[in-house]
Amino acid sequence: MASTNSMLLNPSPPNLISLPLLLAFIFSSAFHPLSVTSFEFQVGDIDGWAVPPSNDSKIYNDWASENRFRVGDTIHFRYKKDSVMEVKESEYKKCNSTHPHFFSNNGNTVFKFQRPGPFYFISGAAGHCERGQRMIVKVMSDEDSKSGGGSGGSDGGSSASAAAVSFYGGVVAPLALSFIFFSLV
Repeated sequence: MASTNSMLLNPSPPNLISLPLLLAFIFSSAFHPLSVTSFEFQVGDIDGWAVPPSNDSKIYNDWASENRFRVGDTIHFRYKKDSVMEVKESEYKKCNSTHPHFFSNNGNTVFKFQRPGPFYFISGAAGHCERGQRMIVKVMSDEDSKSGGGSGGSDGGSSASAAAVSFYGGVVAPLALSFIFFSLV
């Protein structure tokens, strides 16, 4: 018992080699940015994918232009008694749904962007596209993304949710580790 008390009263000095290693870890981690891998966007926010009001036929294109989409992001369409199609630009302009690249009518569709560029979506229900239920999404290339075109997500954040945790600059974890280390010393 005496040896335990003497260890508590006279603790051994901290390992001086571990302090420089910890500091090196903190500084190297602080300058290594981690990024979000992808976002999921909710088309139409809480209203979902539906025929827009007659006085707001550009609602989906306005929504899409307010967001920044990257390769790997997904868009989620929620709808009832309808469908969603990804089509060519010419089919989009004519509201033609005879040759879609992608079709879904399950009411809960998730579409993943596999390449940069424009994507054209229309409703497959008769008359819905003509009434404004269509949308153009522009997906940024990696170069656009790196040059300040945005980092995914929307400014308001209401229609995108992070699919991965991001610690910009890796500052949070090293600071937490240094706090734990120095509280033990």
